[in-house]
Amino acid sequence: MTNPAVTPADWRVTDPALVDRLAIRELLENWVVWRDAGDWDRFATVWTEDGWMSATWFQGPAAEFIRVSREGWSKGVSILHFLGGTSIDLAGDRAIAQTKMTISQRAAVHDVACDVVCTGRFYDFLEKRKQRWGIVRRQPIYEKDRLDPIDPASAPSLDRDALSALPEGYRHLGYAQEQIGYRVKRDMPGLKGPEVEALYRRGAAWLAGGTAFDPPH
Repeated sequence: MTNPAVTPADWRVTDPALVDRLAIRELLENWVVWRDAGDWDRFATVWTEDGWMSATWFQGPAAEFIRVSREGWSKGVSILHFLGGTSIDLAGDRAIAQTKMTISQRAAVHDVACDVVCTGRFYDFLEKRKQRWGIVRRQPIYEKDRLDPIDPASAPSLDRDALSALPEGYRHLGYAQEQIGYRVKRDMPGLKGPEVEALYRRGAAWLAGGTAFDPPH
């Protein structure tokens, strides 16, 4: 028996929720590709006009994040991202997305070239405005990390007190970032603990019509 020919129209997505999920996933992938490629004009389009970025080394409006990221790019700061699976909770024109990710940064640690890899999740507050999804707030969750010298024969000697003063989930990442001059925030969400529990509560409030932040942010 011969199957009927499949036309492009047969592949059209008509479920509105699925359309939204596909649009959000594309948005999250665009964030990583455009940010890491230095495509700053297109990177600016993934945010809402009041978008907010939180990271170990920066917390502030998306426009300011783009500015300082461009400055770091021009100075040779090397931060790359990779994405894994995504879980999306939809509530009308609002959503919370959690996306498995890694942050990879290359930096000199005590004059030794090293790679730091941090595994975690992007926890995103999203909203559809004027028929377009955008990121209102991005808050990474830092689960675990490690530091490796580029040359295995040249391991840096780390300051153990300074290392242990940083949260476990981004201890090595934060150490490397402070080595190149950044001030690292000490209370970012990890795999467990009050910070991530507070973030989950804020996400639930967002889906129920609340704000993305506990004021002030």
